[in-house]
Amino acid sequence: MPAIRYLHKTIFFIVGLVFSFRVSAHIIVDELATMSKSEAATAYLIAGFEHILPMGLDHILFIVGLFLFNPKLKSILIQSTVFTVAHSVTLILSSYEIIAPPETIVEPLIALSIAYIAIENIFLQDLKPTRIVVVFLFGLLHGMGFAGALSEVGLPENAYLLSLISFNIGVELGQVTVILLAHLLIAKWFSKKEWYRSKIVIPISIVIAIIALYWSIERMIL
Repeated sequence: MPAIRYLHKTIFFIVGLVFSFRVSAHIIVDELATMSKSEAATAYLIAGFEHILPMGLDHILFIVGLFLFNPKLKSILIQSTVFTVAHSVTLILSSYEIIAPPETIVEPLIALSIAYIAIENIFLQDLKPTRIVVVFLFGLLHGMGFAGALSEVGLPENAYLLSLISFNIGVELGQVTVILLAHLLIAKWFSKKEWYRSKIVIPISIVIAIIALYWSIERMIL
């Protein structure tokens, strides 16, 4: 099957890039000058989207991990929305300094959350209702990571909450874009094949787990 061989080669190429270069998934956006509320809303909407595409490789892998197990659009969009609600809560709480989790703990845990989803994909046969709870809990964790990125950028005082909301909307749009791309590139062609799990879900999940475990070790050491 040429398509499967091509897909596997692409996966190993990505793995090579990940291990050849030090990956920093939370790349800081350029510092934004003082702006009006409408300009702030637009700027942080774009910043939120860019924090997923192309900058948020760890968040992309998390969403892809969720998508692989059950590629039905309705199911994955519900999970994505739950994830967004959860990370919105901790992002807002962190931004207002109500909670202040240390980055040295949050970043390795984010990587481990990605590994958990990937490993679950490998061993579970059916989607469990508990996954939505897991997605929510990991969303809370990822929101703290988003807050760490925003804290280095800063938020305009005249549009603080508006900028936070716009950033979250941008993140959600980025996640939906990842889902739609995964649907067009993978699910549309392969999800109904009898070998979908053995040839697609398990190999890609193994790769995601390896990358995420590597990140977790790297983030604990550095």
